[in-house]
Amino acid sequence: MENTGHLLIVDDDRDIRTLLAEHLKNFGYEVTTADGGGEMRKALEKRAADLIVLDLNMPKEDGLTLIRELRSKPNSPPIIMLTARAEPIDRIVGLEMGADDYLAKPFEPRELLARIRSVMRRSAQMPSNLEPLAAKRAHFGEWTLDFEHRRLEASEGRVVMLSGSEFRLVRALVDHSNKVLSREQLLTLVSPRGGTGDSLDRAIDLQVSRLRQKLGSETGALIRTVRNEGYVLAAPVTFE
Repeated sequence: MENTGHLLIVDDDRDIRTLLAEHLKNFGYEVTTADGGGEMRKALEKRAADLIVLDLNMPKEDGLTLIRELRSKPNSPPIIMLTARAEPIDRIVGLEMGADDYLAKPFEPRELLARIRSVMRRSAQMPSNLEPLAAKRAHFGEWTLDFEHRRLEASEGRVVMLSGSEFRLVRALVDHSNKVLSREQLLTLVSPRGGTGDSLDRAIDLQVSRLRQKLGSETGALIRTVRNEGYVLAAPVTFE
């Protein structure tokens, strides 16, 4: 069977790790498992993963902490988080911190397989604008977006670090500058899960609000709200 990618499953429950590994191997994936953050780091030192399936609720280091750590590094892989928590805010926080999708326990392994395929397919897609693809930086207003280090640099030299989801949001706005993007479009660009659920819409609104604060533009001078339509980066962008 043709290899379809290397997956890393991080979950403190041995039975779940074993079940998922066996199921996914049947569909051509190479699978490595880890019982927590320590084993995850060792596994990634040995071999990069094409996608990480990460349990949110683990005893030593919780999944949110690990998502933040993973997203602080350049070229981090897509992440699907597993959660037994019922509160939507936990899923929102996970998505804000950089998870690409989530799945609530208990779940069918087939559903996880479908999510993995969807996330990896979208991750492999090339942007239609080849100029941003080849660029290392984008300049807009008084800011420079560093693609490699996933951070913003102000004209006076101040550096602003971004979470994974904040980086993907500003990257989407930069790549489509002066074009209005609906919440649904932003969800598709920022999170492969996409969708139009209220909790995910609120996540986009919250991310935009936080990004405006980091840009020092709470009034929306750079990222403008277009009523009943969405958001737009109202500034010319140059790439280098």
